[in-house]
Amino acid sequence: MKAFVLGCSGQQLTEAERSLFRDADPWGFILFRRNVGAPDDVRRLTDALRDAVGRDAPILVDQEGGRVQRLGPPHWPRYPAGAVYGAAAGHDPLLRRALAWLGARLIAHDLRMVGINVNCAPVLDVPVPGANDVIGDRAYHADPAVVATLGRAVAEGYLAGGVLPVVKHLPGHGRGNADSHLALPVVDATLAQLEAHDFVPFRALADMPAGMSAHVVFTALDATLPATVSPTVIGGTIRGAIGFDGLLFSDDLSMQALAGSIPERAAAALAAGCDIALHCNGDLAEMTALAAAVGGLAPEAERRSAAALARIHAPEPFDPVEARARLETGLANPGALANS
Repeated sequence: MKAFVLGCSGQQLTEAERSLFRDADPWGFILFRRNVGAPDDVRRLTDALRDAVGRDAPILVDQEGGRVQRLGPPHWPRYPAGAVYGAAAGHDPLLRRALAWLGARLIAHDLRMVGINVNCAPVLDVPVPGANDVIGDRAYHADPAVVATLGRAVAEGYLAGGVLPVVKHLPGHGRGNADSHLALPVVDATLAQLEAHDFVPFRALADMPAGMSAHVVFTALDATLPATVSPTVIGGTIRGAIGFDGLLFSDDLSMQALAGSIPERAAAALAAGCDIALHCNGDLAEMTALAAAVGGLAPEAERRSAAALARIHAPEPFDPVEARARLETGLANPGALANS
């Protein structure tokens, strides 16, 4: 089992993909909108991915709600962006937390039904005025304490539904001055500002089983390298100051914030301290080059992987019809839910 996650090109595996996955044996797979048809089609694809590697490999997706939702209408409902939960029931923080849990539990139900058991969420980034809007309403709130509270509720909702949460983007993307899909963000905040603001939700959720790095340069931490490929940021800040010991994925290697070839990016991320390199675009040539360059999980990554996967369990009892009605009522009229 190699230390990367791969995507695929469409809604069905090609023979070339099957052959590559069988030989490369990636840790897991990730799906995007290009891979999503009707529910039965998604289930066939997740079954085929696991069959290609001959084991119950983890299958990831980004299903945050709002702008970042890979499974959507007509087969799945639209879920609110994170900021909707942050703005809901403003005078009742317990109700706001309950709504966030409910939305996450419903997403987990949807994902498990089609064979997906890892969700790259919650977003723990804390936005600041003037930052690039790549995070924007994906963030729960501008108050780090509220982000921490709602992020934990969401993570617990996923876990209750048998889905592993991946907190992102360590150590914080909320100040980014660019979209890291397109360019390299540089954050010039002081260490004191980062510790008092950006790091707060990640410290509060440092016990989470999995996380994802940020392709962001923090000049107060490492003036030249983005966090994903910086031993200083991963070792000193993510593992050290924040205290996160969960399984650490790189953000997508094919994003333009990173320099070098795909194999070079993977090697740099793994050498810096990421446990697993994430490659999402499904490009066969890139995946083949990556498979030739990356080996198995390091011993610490093996330990973290086992600990994370042990958190995936059978979903707790749940009535999705009743829960969806409660979520819709609560978002539209929080008082009605509070009095029910």
